[in-house]
Amino acid sequence: MKRARVFPLILALCMFFQDLPGEAQSVSTGKTNYEKPVPQWLKDLRRADIIFFGSFPFTFFFSTTAMDLYRSSQHNWDTRYAPWPVKSAGAINMTTDEFGITIGIAAGGAFLVALADHIIVRIKRRQAEMAAARLPPGDPIIIKRPYGGVPEESPQEPEVSPDNGEP
Repeated sequence: MKRARVFPLILALCMFFQDLPGEAQSVSTGKTNYEKPVPQWLKDLRRADIIFFGSFPFTFFFSTTAMDLYRSSQHNWDTRYAPWPVKSAGAINMTTDEFGITIGIAAGGAFLVALADHIIVRIKRRQAEMAAARLPPGDPIIIKRPYGGVPEESPQEPEVSPDNGEP
């Protein structure tokens, strides 16, 4: 019965995190377009959400395999408790408590993966800020953009004809 109460909460959290904006949104205000900036903490939260739910299937697979091995070892390697690849037709399924422990371990592992990613990204961001702060004043700071991003508009120079050098 505990699983029946937790499932709607997990579903509501999943639906909430899927609607968070990940990039700047364009809002039309009549004559001009206004780009609403998204705070960095919200981008970090969205990235952690993606990492968590992306790594959850893998951590669930590994925790299920580990739980199957643990159950088999506790029952003196009985073939009815064999782990997944060698399970027979008459295998004994996990109890509700064992399944809950497996889900908890999988969620904890996915959380640790997301936390490790967050720490790594924060360290890299901090190192980039420190490197930019060490530059002498007046040095240009190059901002890398992904391929296919919106390029900044540069003024067009008039074409020069090869005949007389005039446009």
